[in-house]
Amino acid sequence: MQYRVRNWSEYNAGLKQRGSLTVWLSEDVLKQWLVTTSTGRRGASRTYSDEAIATVATLKSLFHLAGRQAQGFVKSLFALMNIQLPVPDHSTVSRRLGAMSVAMPVQPARGARHVVLDSTGIKVYGEGEWKARQHGVSKRRTWRKLHLGVDEATGEILVAEVTTNDYHDSEILPSLLDGINGEIAQVSGDGAYDTFACHDAIAQRAAVATIPPRHDAQPCCLEAPHLTHPRDQILQRIDQIGRSAWKQESGYHRRSLAETTMFRLKITFGGECGLEPLITRPSSSSCNVRP
Repeated sequence: MQYRVRNWSEYNAGLKQRGSLTVWLSEDVLKQWLVTTSTGRRGASRTYSDEAIATVATLKSLFHLAGRQAQGFVKSLFALMNIQLPVPDHSTVSRRLGAMSVAMPVQPARGARHVVLDSTGIKVYGEGEWKARQHGVSKRRTWRKLHLGVDEATGEILVAEVTTNDYHDSEILPSLLDGINGEIAQVSGDGAYDTFACHDAIAQRAAVATIPPRHDAQPCCLEAPHLTHPRDQILQRIDQIGRSAWKQESGYHRRSLAETTMFRLKITFGGECGLEPLITRPSSSSCNVRP
């Protein structure tokens, strides 16, 4: 069915709301903006608190601003909000960020998780870039693969693994599941994970596999129908109601949230940042690197 917009007034209002900007600063942050106590050690004490540095750095990252631009942006916000506080300069923010420890909040899991899996290619910078400029692009490209396991409900990255490009997605699924603590209710992935080993690894975690089989897939238990494999159950259900209806019934379309997470990572950590921010993760997640 073709989707048609009929509530044009609400639809138009929603599009306008996307451009709305509301900035709210906590009263606790403003009260702790300046450091009023002395350290008692030699040298000048800090003027700005960690909360002030983190606020400026957050706005800088959110709006993709340079250091001086972020300083001017916060000054203009304070002027509009009639806040009589100084703003740390860009050099102070850069210096303090190098020694600051920021704890990222992690939403606790409630019950069994629905894990969606996906992978993406990562370009490798270094000697290969110079070689491409000097001698042109070779037939063999140098890149890596980033495999992610994402919580469908919260969007949290539960596990990450980096491999060379000769690893197939299906080979990494068992180790991804091993890196996820707690109960797993469902695992969703694209057709690249349609192997018996992946289904067996998901079954060992007592989870439901939501992986679309190939269009020419055949049951594995033809000689013993009573020994139904989880993959055969998917094939039987697709034969009964059709592939499109099965995707709706099983919630397979929620797998697209993994692609959304990939987009967020490429936007946030793309360019000069590389993979280093991905290695520093909360304790509830895990990240592995394979040579």
